[in-house]
Amino acid sequence: MTMDQVVHFDNQPVEVTIQDKPNFEQVNLINQLDEEDRNVVFKIIDTMLTKKKFKDFFNNNIAAL
Repeated sequence: MTMDQVVHFDNQPVEVTIQDKPNFEQVNLINQLDEEDRNVVFKIIDTMLTKKKFKDFFNNNIAAL
């Protein structure tokens, strides 16, 4: 890199949000994380999905009573 490129760097890091991206791009971005960070993301998702399934299960069974 030239000194001018360093001083006037155009490709500065920007905030990344995955919420409004297509599913395949969301997965690609998650896969760019370090393995430990990626595992944390997947554990959070697993926990949230499990919580939703339990909530749905209890709501459906309470409605049946």
